[in-house]
Amino acid sequence: MNIGEAARASGVSAKMIRYYEETGLIRPAARTAAGYRTYGERDAHELRFIRRARDLGFPVTEIAELLALWRDRSRKSADVKRLAAERAAEFRRKIAALEAMTTTLEHLSARCAGDDRPDCPILEELTGGDADGAWAPPDARGQ
Repeated sequence: MNIGEAARASGVSAKMIRYYEETGLIRPAARTAAGYRTYGERDAHELRFIRRARDLGFPVTEIAELLALWRDRSRKSADVKRLAAERAAEFRRKIAALEAMTTTLEHLSARCAGDDRPDCPILEELTGGDADGAWAPPDARGQ
């Protein structure tokens, strides 16, 4: 199959297939006499593997590790589990950080009157509690 067919079969764009080949994530494709890339079902299967790993949030470096483990029939499932657990823990840290930011923004929004007055607790927080302090932003003329 050509690169377009491999892209359709795997759900990975032709551009990304070329990138994965260029970076060594996948083996270089076979070439026709005219220089066109050709792919087999095994290549499409590897590309689907990569797409699913990307969908689960694995970065390319970890996908390379996962591919190596997948290809290694003497692998230890503990190594695969470790990568998945580390990725899940990273997501938990990011979720906690996003929840903290959401709570802060909701709290600040609730304190802001949202009217025609200039005082704003949101801006005070962003400036470290010094919204009316010594430093002031430039006026509308940039001065």
